[in-house]
Amino acid sequence: MSAAPLPWPEALVGTPGVSVIEQAITRGRLSHSLLLTADDHETLVIVAHAIADRLLNTKAAAGSFPPEQHPDCFSLRPAGKMRQIRIGDDDRDPGTMREFIRKLSVSSSVAPQKVGILHEADRMNVPTANAFLKTLEEPPARTTLLLLTTKPYALLPTIRSRVLHFRFPVSAEGFTPDGWNAWVQDYAAWLGRLTAGVTDKKAGADAIMAAYGLVARFGAILEFATAEAWKLQKEKMPGDLDEDEQVAIETGLTNGLRLRLFAEIARATRSFALAAFQSADPDRGRSAARGFVAAIARLEHDVGLLRLNLNESAALEAFMLGSLRLWTTKR
Repeated sequence: MSAAPLPWPEALVGTPGVSVIEQAITRGRLSHSLLLTADDHETLVIVAHAIADRLLNTKAAAGSFPPEQHPDCFSLRPAGKMRQIRIGDDDRDPGTMREFIRKLSVSSSVAPQKVGILHEADRMNVPTANAFLKTLEEPPARTTLLLLTTKPYALLPTIRSRVLHFRFPVSAEGFTPDGWNAWVQDYAAWLGRLTAGVTDKKAGADAIMAAYGLVARFGAILEFATAEAWKLQKEKMPGDLDEDEQVAIETGLTNGLRLRLFAEIARATRSFALAAFQSADPDRGRSAARGFVAAIARLEHDVGLLRLNLNESAALEAFMLGSLRLWTTKR
C-alpha cells in the first residue's frame, strides 16, 4: 500500500492552481515544463516536491522515496558567491546546467519518469539560459521540468513562452516570526503619527528615530527567523551536499524570508492606506491614496535593489526615510 502523497501547503489546498495540477497529474496530462512563481521560495519548494512526489511515487514505480532523495528527481540551485547557475565546462562539472541536462537525459531508474527542479531559475545567466532553452524545446522523454522563481520577469522571454505558468499566493503556514506582529503594529502606528501631522522639530526627530528603531528590529527578526528556518531545513537535507550547495540553499532561504517580510510590509501599508481612504475626512483619504501609490512604488524600487546584493537593512532604511517624506503631514 503506497503512502499518502506529500501535502500541499495548507494555504494552497483547493486553490485553482493546485486543483488544475492535481487533475492534470491524475489524467496524465501535465505539461512537461511548469513555471512556478510566488512571493517566497519556500512555498515553491513545497509545491514542487508535492508535484514530484505525485509523479514519481506511483504504483508503477519500483520504490518510493522523498523527492529530495529520489534517484529520478534532480535539482539544480545557484552556487558560489555570486549565486549564479553556471553553464559548466562540460557535463561532468558538478552543480552546473550541463551536468543537470545530462542527468535528465538518462533513463529513469525507479519511477516511470523523471523530474528536474530548477531552483531560483532567474539566477541563470544568458549562456546558461540559452543552454537550458534547448532542453525546453526538445525535452527528454517522460521528464517534467519545474522552474521555480520569485522573479519570473527576470527570465528570458523565450523561456517564459515555452512553459506553463502557475502563480501561487504566499503560504502563511508556519510563518509568524517572533516579534513580527508587533513590528507590523508599530509600523502602522508610525504611519499614523506621520499622517496626523508633524508639529515641530522634536516630533520630526522622534519620527526619524522611530524609523531607525524599526529598521534595527527588522534585521533582528529576519536573523532569528532565518536561523530557525535553517535549523529545520538542515534536518530534511540529504547528507551528501557539499559546502557550496549548503551555502546556496541557506542564502536562498534567507532571500525568500526577507522577500516575504517585505511583502508583509506592502500589505500593512495597503491596509493602513485603505483605512485612511475610507475615513470620514476626504482630504485624509486623498492624501492616503497618493501616499500609498508612491510608497509602494518606492518599496518595489528598494526591494529590487536587493537583487544587486544591497543589504536588506539598507533597503528598508531607504524605504522608511522615503516614507517620511511621502506620508508626513506638516502642521
